[in-house]
This record gives sequence, structure tokens and C-alpha cells, in this order.
Amino acid sequence: MALAMSVDLIDATVQIEQPIADGRRTVGTGFLIADPTADGKPRTVLVTADHVFEKMPGDQATIGYRVQAADGTWRYAPQKIIIRDHGKPTWTRHQSRDVAAITITAPPAFAKAAIPMAWLAGDDAFSQRGLGPGDVMMALGFPQGLSANSAGFPILRTGHVASYPLAPSSAFPTFLLDFRVFPGNSGGPVYVDEDAAKSDVAGAPAPTPFIAGMLTQEVEVGDENLGIGIVTQAKFIRETVAELDTPAAAQVQTIKTAAPSAAERPPASDTVSVGR
Repeated sequence: MALAMSVDLIDATVQIEQPIADGRRTVGTGFLIADPTADGKPRTVLVTADHVFEKMPGDQATIGYRVQAADGTWRYAPQKIIIRDHGKPTWTRHQSRDVAAITITAPPAFAKAAIPMAWLAGDDAFSQRGLGPGDVMMALGFPQGLSANSAGFPILRTGHVASYPLAPSSAFPTFLLDFRVFPGNSGGPVYVDEDAAKSDVAGAPAPTPFIAGMLTQEVEVGDENLGIGIVTQAKFIRETVAELDTPAAAQVQTIKTAAPSAAERPPASDTVSVGR
């Protein structure tokens, strides 16, 4: 059954949230990448849209991890991370695109679930795979702060590529996806599941995971949502993660996990938008 890539990405995708006034919370989506340091040490990086962190006023954010019990059941098990040190951001942002990366100390199961950098599309990936307008892509996220279930898994949706051309990313850093985006979707991975496309084709080569980019914005005219998402190309995620190895980022490279959340509550719908 051709589910491997989608399940792997679901495992690596998490909700990011922070409480604000009146019992509400601001919510976004992120996913984990395995990116060893130059000396080969394992490193887990959380990537999301830069505005997800920017619009969180506090110094700590909560990552919505999930834990599986011995009987196979799952529960929501959030942990806090530090996103500011005395008001100074501890995440690294891309110089020109809405992408952020932060090194985290993840639970072992999530560190193992982090996807490899090789899954992120290169600049020639669209032409090599013949991808273009009308092709189907998948997106994971937490629209309006909702999850697929009480364990906090992301919601999987699909859309069609709605713009042309897609390359080069230097000229077209974003592309459009025909599906309705809601607050909370920002930072989620957008990908092509070639497992499904090739599973029934005799003699087809083994599918290669392909993350096209990150959902960063919705298209609106006035107050009307046009049902179109803006996807920032994967190249800029790669560039942001690479910035973690610069001297400026080295000062905040290892972000320690903060104190556990006081309560393990599943995601709810009473959310304030950062996912635009």
C-alpha cells in the first residue's frame, strides 16, 4: 500500500502554538528536518513560516508532539521550546522569504521521524519530474488550529498547482496551489507523493520523496478568501537551514527544551490566526 511518504511526513509535522489573551492561542504548523552538523553530530531542525514565530509575543512556544503507548494508542504530549532569549529571537530567518528554522531537542521518536534534507526539492526538480500546472500536491497542517484527532495529528489535504512557470526559483520564489488555506496552515509541508503515482505501474522506478515547499500565505482580495495558497519553494528552506551553521546563528544553535506543559490538551478550534 502506497502510504510511506505521507505517513513519514505526518509523523514529522507538528502544531506550533502559544497562548494569548482571553484564553485564545495563536497557531501554526512546522515540520522536522534531520540536518547533521558539519562534524557529523545529529541535529533536529524545526522549520516553519517566519511569521508564525514573529507573531508569537512570548518567549516560549509549544510543539504538539504525540506519544504512542504500548497498546498502540496515541496521546497528545506537548513540550515548550524557547523562541526568544530576553526578547531576542532564537530562530534563524531567511533574508528575503517567509521561512524560519530553529534547532530543537526533540523526543527520541520525533528526532527519528525528522525527514532528511534530501527530500527537499532542488531548483531543477520540477523540470526533471515534469511537474506543472494542474498537477496534484498534498499539504499538511492545522487549519483553524484543528487536528485530525485528539492525538494532535495534522490534517492532510490536496490541491492542484495553479500557476506557471514554477522555475527557476530565483525568478519565481513562490507558486500557487488551488486549495483553501486557513489560519494555522502556515509552515506546513507541500509535497508530491510519488508512492501513490507509481505504486501500480509495472517496472516503474522506486519513488523518490519530493517536498516542493512550505505553505506560507493565502490569497485574499479584500475580505474574500480566494481558495488559493501561496507556497514558498523548498530551495529557501534549504537556505534557511544552512544559515544555522553561520557564526551569528551559532550563539543560539542548541535550543533547550523548556519545562513541560502544565496540561496535555488536544488542539481546539478557538485559535487566533498566524497562518496567513
